Amino acid sequence: MEFLINNQKVFSLDTGEKLDFKKDTLILIHGSGQSHVVWSLTSQYMSDQNYNVITLDLPGHGNSEGESLKTIEDMVEWLEKVRNKLKIKDFHIAGHSQGCLIALEYASKYPTNVKKIIFIAGSYEIPVNNSLIDLALSGNVESLNLMMKWGYGSSKQFIGGNPLQKILNSSREIREVLAVDLIACNRYKNGVNAVKKINCPTLFIFGDLDKMVQLETGKKFASFIANSKTHVIKNCGHMIILEKAFEMREKMAEFLKQ
Repeated sequence: MEFLINNQKVFSLDTGEKLDFKKDTLILIHGSGQSHVVWSLTSQYMSDQNYNVITLDLPGHGNSEGESLKTIEDMVEWLEKVRNKLKIKDFHIAGHSQGCLIALEYASKYPTNVKKIIFIAGSYEIPVNNSLIDLALSGNVESLNLMMKWGYGSSKQFIGGNPLQKILNSSREIREVLAVDLIACNRYKNGVNAVKKINCPTLFIFGDLDKMVQLETGKKFASFIANSKTHVIKNCGHMIILEKAFEMREKMAEFLKQ
């Protein structure tokens, strides 16, 4: 599915179904430097559970046009334009990593638009190591290797190679997409205030070996939201959506049906 926001093409992975407003809608938001590709094991599964599934590429990512947005707040306003464009009244939202910051800020600003939230490997703040930002700003491919080293639960080679290198395959993309995202995460400081405004049903999914959002940090995030649910996936790092997609998506479907 493609449509225009600010006269620029927005891409959403097509699950083969048109929006059916009799169904609930689930919007999936990817993390830093990523695209709809990382949700490939989840989007069709959730569509088969009878949801409209919108798997977006943020501006400048994947198949969406434009420059990468420089702040989490700008990404939130863009998402609200997407909701209006598609004439969606309200929806469930799931975010991974940086996508959690977007989901958090969006739900705090537009609470009546959000039915349920799923935070995957996220927190109310995601500080980024300066050495990683410097590598990304220089367009150095080593930044992708460093993210993989920190992001995965084990030292095993990921089947098919580094998935980030399949999404960001040039120095320019590392500079103009990944670096911009990482800086946006670093600059986001409203999480402590935003999380206090969340009162819809919320699920947290963490990996017990996550080095980017450590489990203790994640549990602190979850503690701010009353009556939220938490699921910890064993032997899993930060890239839950690729490492343990089957377990993750089953927990997502179970939660949304409650």
